[in-house]
Amino acid sequence: MKVKYLIYSLLIIGIAALVTYRIQKNTTKDDPKGKGDKNKPMNVSGIVVTLQPFDNNLSLSGALEANEQVEIRSEVSGIVEGIYFTEGSNVSKGQVLFKVNDVELRAQLRQMQTKENLASENARRAKLLLEKQAISQEEFDIASADYRSAQAESQLIRAQIGKTSVKAPFSGKIGLRSISPGTYITPTILVAKLVNSGHLKITFSIPEKYAAQVKMNSEFSFTVAGATNKFTAKIYAIEPEIAVATRTLQIRAITDNKDGKLLPGTFANVELPLSTIKDAIIIPSEAIVPIQNGKKVFVTENGKAKEVMVETETRTDKDILILSGLKAGDTVLTSGVMSLKKDTKVKVAVAKK
Repeated sequence: MKVKYLIYSLLIIGIAALVTYRIQKNTTKDDPKGKGDKNKPMNVSGIVVTLQPFDNNLSLSGALEANEQVEIRSEVSGIVEGIYFTEGSNVSKGQVLFKVNDVELRAQLRQMQTKENLASENARRAKLLLEKQAISQEEFDIASADYRSAQAESQLIRAQIGKTSVKAPFSGKIGLRSISPGTYITPTILVAKLVNSGHLKITFSIPEKYAAQVKMNSEFSFTVAGATNKFTAKIYAIEPEIAVATRTLQIRAITDNKDGKLLPGTFANVELPLSTIKDAIIIPSEAIVPIQNGKKVFVTENGKAKEVMVETETRTDKDILILSGLKAGDTVLTSGVMSLKKDTKVKVAVAKK
């Protein structure tokens, strides 16, 4: 039994020695000098920083609004006796849109006109009697006041009658109506919406640090979802103060929409030009590494990666503008930056930007 155990032991030792030998052999083949991968440089890509002109544009989101829009309602209550517009059609300023029955108001007006005529006659007689000193000044004043009161009552009823004919306050396109002839309408009922979309407003906000660079009457381009072409607009109003909550400045522009391609309520992607920088430093966005205190990039120095803190500004689809931290001639690493560390040995493949 002891011989049997001895044979098993020798076999196990032999197999272990063979495995150890093969591992050492493979290691020597991969690393003949026995130095391992510690000193092997990391293959990365990079670009050489150059000065170049840059159009400093802000990419912003805005909202399209109708130049003028209003909710059409009746100022008086009553039965709708006529509707004089077609849903979704264009209407002109001053056009009667619908009419509320005014029979009772006209009856009240006739009654008040009778009182007004009587008060007018009483005031005339009182004046003659006052001239003859047949009545006192107080009696004349009362008669005159009654006449003026009757006049005011008549004017009030005429104004109420005028409100029964609801007219378009401006030219535009009217929307879907919510009433029919015979509907009892009150001021709380929304009849339709009237929109003037021949021109549209674009409202957007910019960060306060760009506030001084925005000028009145500046033009810019914008796009909307579903449209391939670009549209232009002109700034016509700037808010006089920075919004404290958001630290932004609100701006409003206007664009022509005579062809009706743009709809109010649509989001707009605004490209706002600020200035052109002649000698700007632009690097790919993937080179930026966000950190707690700001942003950094890696540059190569003597074959090693070096961390550099940078200050950035405008970002485009692919690039970002660097304000400080880099200079012309620096080689900025653009790949593998998330796994790089300070003083890591690198082998840089420089790409043409």
